[in-house]
Amino acid sequence: MKHAFVMTLLLATAACRGSEPSAPASSNPAASTMTIAVIPKGTTHTFWQSIRAGAERAGKEAGVTIIWRGPLREDDRDAQVSEVEGFVSRGVSGIVLAPLDDTALMQPVKEAAQKKIPVLIFDSGLKGTDFISFVATDNTKGGRLGGERLAQSIGGKGKVILLRYAEGHDSTGKREEGFLEAMKANPGIEVVSSNQYGGADVEGAYKKAEALLTTYKKPDGSLSIDGIFTPNESVSFALLRVLQDNGWAGKVKFVGFDASPNLVKGLRDGAIDGLVVQDPVRMGYLAVKTMVAHIKGEKVEKWIDTGVHVATKANMDSAEVKPLVEPDLKKQ
Repeated sequence: MKHAFVMTLLLATAACRGSEPSAPASSNPAASTMTIAVIPKGTTHTFWQSIRAGAERAGKEAGVTIIWRGPLREDDRDAQVSEVEGFVSRGVSGIVLAPLDDTALMQPVKEAAQKKIPVLIFDSGLKGTDFISFVATDNTKGGRLGGERLAQSIGGKGKVILLRYAEGHDSTGKREEGFLEAMKANPGIEVVSSNQYGGADVEGAYKKAEALLTTYKKPDGSLSIDGIFTPNESVSFALLRVLQDNGWAGKVKFVGFDASPNLVKGLRDGAIDGLVVQDPVRMGYLAVKTMVAHIKGEKVEKWIDTGVHVATKANMDSAEVKPLVEPDLKKQ
């Protein structure tokens, strides 16, 4: 993994962090004074850019101000806690939050509730009850679908690896659990490694993925495993690069989670056998719409499922799947 690639990602991220668009025109005076802070886990990945597109579309439709701010890295819990605390002090109308940690963000969310600032949780769960709704993918189902796709790809037998994301993340933890559930339903498959973590950044995940796969390298250079599953965009991309750089792409079955241009290309080229895809545009949209409804005094659902699918080379251009693997964010 080249340092230049990572620096490019960080520079692009810095350009979009902390924007505060002015309130759009609205014929509803109550709506036009509403300010909603949307705080993602990070701002680097395509997934978060899609969340932002959906959130800002919902804000325009409702005539409210959307403030998008999040940490650069998805392991910077302190930065995300500071963002929440800052918006509580500022006195925004509501906070829409994707927690980096299901425990570390409990206290700042509780403080927001005590100040009568409603908080909606999206993407990844949070312990406690100090939030109005949870808008997210059914992540356990997503992991299970990924496992079923991998089992299908290797013919229901063989050795597989799960390279996890990072500890403390509710969403990826549930995906990993779902994957392992699917493996238990396939007695012909042996999970030879499931306790390694790639981590929050692509460069670090690349090194850990390469080190892990090297332990299964045979004398002829091939791998002694049949399949691999990864539970999020950054680890999936790192794993793809390791397979490509070592000549293993297409020779071992690989199912990842989430879509980005590089991962979609890998799917189309046959280096990836399946991508579990969410609907992040819809997630961002529904999170903001639900918050606006709550602030206006409307009843909202406590849990809103935004859907999950498996993209393959065979279905990736279908009407149902294509908008999920290649969303046109300019139209949002």
